[in-house]
Amino acid sequence: MAFAAQIKIPATYMRGGTSKGVFFSLLDLPDVAQVPGAARDALLLRVIGSPDPYEKQIDGMGAATSSTSKTVIVSKSLHADHDVDYLFGQVSIDKPFVDWSGNCGNLSAAVGSFAISSGLVDPSRIPRNGTAVVRIWQANISKTIIAHVPITDGAVQETGDFELDGVTFPAAEVQLEFLNPAAEEEGAGGSMFPTGNLVDDLEVPGVGTLKVTMINAGIPTIFVNAHDIGYTGTELQNDINADAKALALFETIRAQGALRMGLIDNLDDAAKRQHTPKVAFVAKPADYLSSSGKPVSANSIDLLVRALSMGKLHHAMMGTAAVAIGTAAAIPGTLVNLAAGGELRSAVRFGHPSGTLRVGAQAQQVDGEWTVTKAIMSRSARVLMEGWVRVPPI
Repeated sequence: MAFAAQIKIPATYMRGGTSKGVFFSLLDLPDVAQVPGAARDALLLRVIGSPDPYEKQIDGMGAATSSTSKTVIVSKSLHADHDVDYLFGQVSIDKPFVDWSGNCGNLSAAVGSFAISSGLVDPSRIPRNGTAVVRIWQANISKTIIAHVPITDGAVQETGDFELDGVTFPAAEVQLEFLNPAAEEEGAGGSMFPTGNLVDDLEVPGVGTLKVTMINAGIPTIFVNAHDIGYTGTELQNDINADAKALALFETIRAQGALRMGLIDNLDDAAKRQHTPKVAFVAKPADYLSSSGKPVSANSIDLLVRALSMGKLHHAMMGTAAVAIGTAAAIPGTLVNLAAGGELRSAVRFGHPSGTLRVGAQAQQVDGEWTVTKAIMSRSARVLMEGWVRVPPI
């Protein structure tokens, strides 16, 4: 019996922040995958190696974590005053679906570099030496991201001395600005606080009533106090991910919060929307050892945050969740702000499983409504491999 040969597609494998993903230029994809739909999803699933009941993604480019089961499609922008359009797909590891409901803040750091190197940015906007300002339209959530990409001799500068906890080796710093990051999520009307409250009482079956802050900024996120659910905020991945009961608890909180935020119509829909919302727990500063063994002292941070992504505790912090943290910290009265001391602030440094991260946000109250004009953080990015990815015909 004859079998069709594999097809090959130009692709670049990149690290962005504490994530990795396969990047494509839109026009390099097969014609059927250049438009949204089942054919595109099937292709990306096969590229990453999903669905995999073994949860290893051995037969694909994924690495069996939410941080590495990611795809990005970039094209010249169709929007005025933007250079490129960026679409992110979070690929499920063990289920046959790609979640398009949100952005990846970490991989956002690699989009500008990829766009420049792929010839998608007007050469007149790229200095011989200095910093290229790449205007990115984030197509999943219809928001603008500004990436400040270092340039040397007309090419992207990837090496440097910027250190990012959760990434072993230093690289060049890429500053990101997330403009007006209150998410335009379906059912939320673009409101930063979809319920209208900074803190809500959320009924969680099997637990009772929890105080939560539910915010749409960067990515929809549900924050809960660590001590209310029996944690300290110093937990590392294995403390949560090896505990099936804990994971079930967080998924229940996530589903109930998604319903209250208007992101789903019924609880069953939460299982089909794994990428959003995120759920995180916060606590006041405390000493702990990071996953690398490096001590983190309480006096070096403003608060502790642990967040789950795709049903597992993240090894560091999702970039979009960092935007949510920075935004919530800037608004007096949220659980994040209270954990950080309850004062007005324009930046916050929080402790996560791999170390610490600083993020800034410019928030203001207008006519009784809180808005945020910008969130800022620094990441790094570099190409790991480039060429073609090969997949069997879909």
